[in-house]
Amino acid sequence: MAFRIFLDANILLDFTLKRNEYESSRKLMEWAVRGRVQAFITPSIVHIAGYWLTKAYGHAKAKELLLTLLADIQVIDIGHEITINALHSKMTDREDALQYYTAIHHKLDYFITRDKGLQKAAIPVLPVCSPEEFLESNH
Repeated sequence: MAFRIFLDANILLDFTLKRNEYESSRKLMEWAVRGRVQAFITPSIVHIAGYWLTKAYGHAKAKELLLTLLADIQVIDIGHEITINALHSKMTDREDALQYYTAIHHKLDYFITRDKGLQKAAIPVLPVCSPEEFLESNH
């Protein structure tokens, strides 16, 4: 059975903008395409990625990239009650809290990010790791 993973915005941006951490992000995307993992993001990740992709490539190319990504990545969201729970959590970064609690609500297996602060703030119910850590432990 494929792991169900949440991809933070920085993972998509590393891949689409071919930043320094491109290779591990590319490998995660390859795993999603092949069905080795099921990848998930939220609408706010689409918004964040869309902003930076439009800035880098223009509107048409950004739209094309996002639609291509969404062929293999599922968009999930949460309602009012889980949003309140996220805001009441001990996480000080609200955006991180909303993403993290969305992943918990949908019973995902891993939260993939490069954000060290989020890794430290995680609770045992949902492990947080970098792409490299995830790939190494699940090769």
